[in-house]
Amino acid sequence: MELTATVTELRYALDTFFFLISGALVMWMAAGFAMLEAGLVRSKNTTEILTKNIVLYAIACTMFLLVGYNIMYVDNSGGGYLPSFGSLIGTQGEGADHSLESDFFFQVVFVATAMSVVSGAVAERMKLWAFLAFTVVLTGFIYPMEGYWTWGGGFLSEAGFSDFAGSGIVHMAGAAAALSGVILLGARSGKYGKNGSVHPIPGSNMPLATLGTFILWFGWFGFNGGSQLMVSDFENATAVGQIFLNTNAAAAAGAIAALLVCKTTWGKADLTMILNGALAGLVAITADPLSPSPLAAVSVGAVAGAIVVFSIVGFDKIKIDDPVGAISVHGVCGFFGLMVVPLSNADATFGAQLLGAAVIFGWVFGASMVVWAVLKATMGIRVTKEEEMEGMDVHDCGIGAYPEFMTVKQ
Repeated sequence: MELTATVTELRYALDTFFFLISGALVMWMAAGFAMLEAGLVRSKNTTEILTKNIVLYAIACTMFLLVGYNIMYVDNSGGGYLPSFGSLIGTQGEGADHSLESDFFFQVVFVATAMSVVSGAVAERMKLWAFLAFTVVLTGFIYPMEGYWTWGGGFLSEAGFSDFAGSGIVHMAGAAAALSGVILLGARSGKYGKNGSVHPIPGSNMPLATLGTFILWFGWFGFNGGSQLMVSDFENATAVGQIFLNTNAAAAAGAIAALLVCKTTWGKADLTMILNGALAGLVAITADPLSPSPLAAVSVGAVAGAIVVFSIVGFDKIKIDDPVGAISVHGVCGFFGLMVVPLSNADATFGAQLLGAAVIFGWVFGASMVVWAVLKATMGIRVTKEEEMEGMDVHDCGIGAYPEFMTVKQ
């Protein structure tokens, strides 16, 4: 009896530690998003995008603690539509595999990831305080609602929708919120010509963008691996190894596919597209990084890496200005990831996947559009042309990221 209790305690401790380390890896993705976005915006907007990233993480952690986790997981009916709308994280249930606090920590960093998708897409022309106000609503209410419907045991879960680590629940949701904001916000000044021409606006720091991508790639092992939830027995430990392998394989294939598409299309190795290709592979495999064989994971990543290139170009053609390609990476490839799950997972169906994708996108896009519209009508969401020309760093933060390169007025 004593030996059994000791083994149970050791497994509890190991799985709790696994959750915490996985959550710490995902938290480090916040740095990845910050570096990626800082590299892909112009130098005059760098401090502001970094401010957005650290503050959105802080707001996400606070709002999910106060109300979001409770909405998503606590005292909800199975297969339901409306959550309990309580506060804080509830109490530890008997027989748990890991601590409640470790579960909260692992979940909260996913919320911050969803919001990070938005920051890059609306960069260089959105008011800082409007963005932060939206962050409060998305992380506290919009995301937890669809989180309850899926991971929280709501009606989409009951319908058989499958999304292992969040291709749709996290990434496509963030892209849906971003798309609604971009539509109301409009493009950056000078991005599109009257005759349909597209004027590229290069980022300021490719080393930072590359570093950010590597950090995201690294953090994704916690994102997908931790979603197995356990590592304390043979079956789960083996599964985590498979998840790591498939996650890495999909990212690598995505980068290679994007490189080849760029070379065959334009004759150049476009670094920004290669970076987004790797991220596209990661997003796509996230819906199910366990079921596919390694070769299947390579295929999923490669297709996503090719798709993202054409998607970024396509959004530019319809004048949807996304400075970092977030809507394509997380939205289009997130949807692709959801829809290929049934090819390797016999428990998933295309109908359930399509239903889940439609509900998640429809809810997040619609609710976000309402929130953005209210913000636009009240405090406004776009800076003036003069402020956009001068740069968000000076206007919002009062300090430049690279002051030695700034012109000082005497």
